[in-house]
Amino acid sequence: MIRINIYEAKVHLSRYLNQLRKGETILLCKRNVPIAEVRPVPPLRAKKRIFGLAKGEFKIPEAFFDPLPQNFVQAFEEKSS
Repeated sequence: MIRINIYEAKVHLSRYLNQLRKGETILLCKRNVPIAEVRPVPPLRAKKRIFGLAKGEFKIPEAFFDPLPQNFVQAFEEKSS
């Protein structure tokens, strides 16, 4: 983890972005007091997930398809002012 102050981050932003791409985490400080943590974004999946990977892992009970109680439905339909 890299610990830097705001001024240094502003002056050398491109250098730190390169380190973030490599997986490094940056602790951003103001007057040496940590205020934020900057982490790299996980890479996007190269392929889409295959549909049905969890087939047979669990069963949906029949009660799942029962209508919801009326007071529960009304709570969602109420308009807030």
